[in-house]
Amino acid sequence: MTHLPAIKQACFDDAIASKLECSPEDSPRILILYGSVRERSYSRFVAEEAGRLLTKMGAEVKMFNPSGLPLPDDAPHTHPKVLELRELVRWCDGMVWSSPERHGAMSSVMKAQIDWIPLSEGAVRPSQGKTLAVMQVSGGSQSFNTVNQMRILGRWMRMFTIPNQSSVPKAWQEFDEDGRMKPSAWYDRIVDVTEELFKITLLLKGHTAYLADRYSERKESLRELSARVNQEKI
Repeated sequence: MTHLPAIKQACFDDAIASKLECSPEDSPRILILYGSVRERSYSRFVAEEAGRLLTKMGAEVKMFNPSGLPLPDDAPHTHPKVLELRELVRWCDGMVWSSPERHGAMSSVMKAQIDWIPLSEGAVRPSQGKTLAVMQVSGGSQSFNTVNQMRILGRWMRMFTIPNQSSVPKAWQEFDEDGRMKPSAWYDRIVDVTEELFKITLLLKGHTAYLADRYSERKESLRELSARVNQEKI
């Protein structure tokens, strides 16, 4: 899982937690979502590279396989894949979203996963206060349409989206037959993104509840807030 042939080991920082004076119990829990179920999915390959890097840094990483996830509203929220996804969202401290760009936007597979994450459970958004890194792959020239879209969604879901991001152009030529990314500036950017996500998640862990606490929500009673955020769909 942590074999990293494209890394220059002397430059790789795998002691971030100790440098930030964090204990092993503080290791970030990271959920990775990817936006394609193709057998040779470049968004999944990028996601897997991110997972290997984060694991090497000391994170606990889980990936959600979107195959079999129904369309939003096309199945009850008790569907096994929906329950699995929502439980992983509750479990994690941060997420990585990796999507291909299709028709100038994120894929429907990616959007369906995000749409199944509830905006509220009771009076709490399960995504609130978690960190987020966004990445995309393209078949042609470099684009930022998809990462920009995902940033908007992350903000809407009250996540702390890190400044850095990755966009891999002509992804078909950046991976070997085994799906491993070749050494390149694009790979180096993925290392930068995962390193930044790891650091910021560590710094925020244990403080997210307080950072996400809002005057307006404290002023509103729990019953009133729960009634408002759980209104029937328009």
